[in-house]
Amino acid sequence: MKSVKQTAVSKIQEQGVEQPIGQFNYFQLEKFDPSKVKPLPYRRRDFFKIMYLIGDVEFHYADKIVVSKSPSLIFSNPFIPYKCEKLENTEGGAYCIFTKEFLNENAIARNYSVFHPQGNHIFSLSKSQAKKVEQIFAEIKEELNSDYAFKYDLLRNKVYDLVHFALKMQPPQEQGEHFKNAAQRISSLFIELLERQFPIEEHHPQIQFRSPSDFADQMNIHVNHLNGVLKETTGNTTSELIAQRLLQEAKILLRQSTLNISEIAYALGFKEVPHFNNFFKKHTALSPMKFRKGVPIL
Repeated sequence: MKSVKQTAVSKIQEQGVEQPIGQFNYFQLEKFDPSKVKPLPYRRRDFFKIMYLIGDVEFHYADKIVVSKSPSLIFSNPFIPYKCEKLENTEGGAYCIFTKEFLNENAIARNYSVFHPQGNHIFSLSKSQAKKVEQIFAEIKEELNSDYAFKYDLLRNKVYDLVHFALKMQPPQEQGEHFKNAAQRISSLFIELLERQFPIEEHHPQIQFRSPSDFADQMNIHVNHLNGVLKETTGNTTSELIAQRLLQEAKILLRQSTLNISEIAYALGFKEVPHFNNFFKKHTALSPMKFRKGVPIL
């Protein structure tokens, strides 16, 4: 399995950028060119991103479409899949991307609302605010190109400058931690990891996390602790929540997709088709084929 760093490198190289990403990098956005621009696909990404955009862009999230007007400061993280389409009057801008290891703080995605799936990710800037953001990005570019031995310490500070600049634009009640306790944070992160694997689509043919231990390993907690937290906060065990979501997606794929039963079983992480058939029949009293043909569930 590729590391976060390797995956991020490959994604940047796919976009035609030759320089490696490492744990942090900076890129300039060019003016809209209809002959060259392509929509960024709707998928998960393996790095955090802060973008300053001069012009209009349309963001497609799982449940909404947001049109960002010029100029804007935009945040995204690995748990928020989206696609992005530049509009005709996009003038350019800049963005920096970084891994969670770069900040040496795993809590950033959960402690700051700008990185939370339910938080505000897009901030429209006034002229004076845009000048300040432009200055921070200019300092990022200058520092990254310098030979200073401790430049990455300064770059971390610049990232935090952008985060706090956005947080100050929000009402006080939205600036702090989104959750009141650790159990709520763990439960929310589990739901994020589970939900962001769906819907099954062309660029994401198989779910990545299938078992309770898969989720526990990703969250860096013991599987028993995860199970206890989810039982406390949702009333269901980890396995029950995973099964409920797999069943929901199976029904969608059987009724709305052209994938055959074997392909659906593979996409949902079942090693053998009979295992998928048994799972589906256990929860619906119907075989996947009968459900696909429209036989009602009793």
